[in-house]
Amino acid sequence: MKVAIVGGSGYVGGELLRLLLRHPGVEVDQVTSDTLAGKAVGRAHPNLRKWTSLTFAPHSALRAADITFLATPHGGSMERVPGLLGADGTVIDLSADYRLHDPAQYPAYYGRQHPHPELLAEAVYGLPEVHRDAIRSARLIAVPGCIATASILALRPLVAASLIDPAHVVVDAKSGSSASGQDSGPAGLHAERSGVMRAYAPAGHRHTAEIEQETGVRVALSCHAVEAVRGVLATCHAFRTRPVDEKDLWRTYRAAYGSEPFVRIVHETDGIHREPEPKILAGTNYCDLGFAADAHAERIVAIAALDNLMKGAAGNAVQCLNLRAGFPETTGLDFPGLHPI
Repeated sequence: MKVAIVGGSGYVGGELLRLLLRHPGVEVDQVTSDTLAGKAVGRAHPNLRKWTSLTFAPHSALRAADITFLATPHGGSMERVPGLLGADGTVIDLSADYRLHDPAQYPAYYGRQHPHPELLAEAVYGLPEVHRDAIRSARLIAVPGCIATASILALRPLVAASLIDPAHVVVDAKSGSSASGQDSGPAGLHAERSGVMRAYAPAGHRHTAEIEQETGVRVALSCHAVEAVRGVLATCHAFRTRPVDEKDLWRTYRAAYGSEPFVRIVHETDGIHREPEPKILAGTNYCDLGFAADAHAERIVAIAALDNLMKGAAGNAVQCLNLRAGFPETTGLDFPGLHPI
């Protein structure tokens, strides 16, 4: 199966290459980047030296492929997708351009009207744990945002079990610097980022719309930048509808994710890593989920950790590829992580 990557010079594009170059079921036929056209892939991704002889092609030279991954900035996929679908290929879009079903959400969260609202109804939200069957036959798969992925996986079991008040949910999310991409501007400079604990979006973060769409709850989302390269930690505060203890929460999360290959329940009584921690997930496609029952405040705390470039982007995209192509779902995603790191 031939695949192409559009916008392959960024961090997410590099992770797609790292995974797909080792994938036994695909051939990476083309990688595009206007800024690095004609240069070796290793120029942007030094970890891939000697792994490939591919060079970047300009976007205008893109050839048809069985599956095309779009790793472009937000807004960069909206006009490309119709042409790619017209060539009878499958599109896996890692931008936010087709994640939201309601066209009215795009002016509110992305500052522009969507030029192809007719395709939003066709796009499948690419979270396998939620939409596995639909992904298998989709032409257009919209890979979720990293904070959205963590929050949705943490909250959905609680919603399904009617354990929480859907009108009062707070999500406190922390993310590493790679989540801002290579062009993060002055906020990404080492002098500004080092040692930081910065509330960069106390309210109104774009992933709010995704979380609400996929969970059915109203979310108060606040996002912080912390001194890490990779990782998202989402701490979700939900107010219970009835008394709940930790055995109830164990049963709820096991029922939801006990058979999932990339979701692990992490809630230990002792040791260093008692709850989910992004650091030990670097380079993996796992989302670790933990929880606490807070009787004093009548709330449930749900905790999710993942690597924003993997389960929060490229790894999730490859998981969707595997479903769409009929490969075993874990193909190419078997890296267990490093410890210590």
